[in-house]
Formats: sequence, structure tokens, C-alpha cells
Amino acid sequence: MKRPFLIVWPIVASLLSLAGVVAFVLLFVPRMTVFWFILSPLIIIVYQFPAFVVLRMWRRKKARLEPVEEDEGEDAPGETAADAEPEAEGGETPPAPLE
Repeated sequence: MKRPFLIVWPIVASLLSLAGVVAFVLLFVPRMTVFWFILSPLIIIVYQFPAFVVLRMWRRKKARLEPVEEDEGEDAPGETAADAEPEAEGGETPPAPLE
């Protein structure tokens, strides 16, 4: 899959989400009763599910195409944060011990 084609997935997910909200408004709001008010969160979830599926597919495809970058941070290779010298308050290094 080409990279420019990846932008289509979030656009489709957004359109499906908008269509779900519009469908809910057109079908249930004109005849809203307490029963529909209680069930409205579940109905909205059902209408938003296709957008969720498309967005999840896009994230998986994007993750497969992007290389994994390892973040070593400020530590040297093989050095952990516990091995690094502790810093004193204010960001200064502590003084060397007296012998």
C-alpha cells in the first residue's frame, strides 16, 4: 500500500462517524422519549462502530509501514538510568567525595 493512500482511511472514518451522528439525529431525535433517551448511548455506539473499525484498520496498516525507532534517550548504549550519576537539586551534579 502506498503512503499517500493512507490518508484515505482517516477521512473515511470521519465520514462514517459523521454519517452515524446524522443517522441518529434523523431517526431517533424527532420521536425521543425516555426509553430512547436511555438507549441513546447504545444506539450511538452501534452507529459509530464502522468508523471505529476503519480507524483501527488504518492504525494497523500505518504501524506496519512505519519503521520502528528505538529511543535510547540521553543514556549511553548499554547504560541504564539507574547506572547514570544522580543529579542534585537544581540540576547540578553533586560534589566529589572528600578523601
